[in-house]
Amino acid sequence: MSKQYFLVLAALIFSVSAIAADKHYVLGVDGLACPFCAYGIEKRLNKVDGVTDVQVDVGESLVRVTLEEGKTLSEERARQAVDEAGFTLRSYSEAEGETGGSNAK
Repeated sequence: MSKQYFLVLAALIFSVSAIAADKHYVLGVDGLACPFCAYGIEKRLNKVDGVTDVQVDVGESLVRVTLEEGKTLSEERARQAVDEAGFTLRSYSEAEGETGGSNAK
């Protein structure tokens, strides 16, 4: 019985560790107005080394970027990618282990 509890506990610890290892960033972006805009910025951010997911919320003008473990996205690199896509970076924040919500400053 205690062996089963140990296995369940170990599985939970490993799954939480894996989730917490991802780096998440929330970018406030000026100029997002339509699905085509969302596609353009998503395409550009996906070219950044380590990016595993980009979610664009046109209505809130927010972009959530997820990077693989061990990778980071500096504010300067985020600004460069957003500029290259034709938009303006309004805010930048890091939210480690978080997949949703807005922590943009």
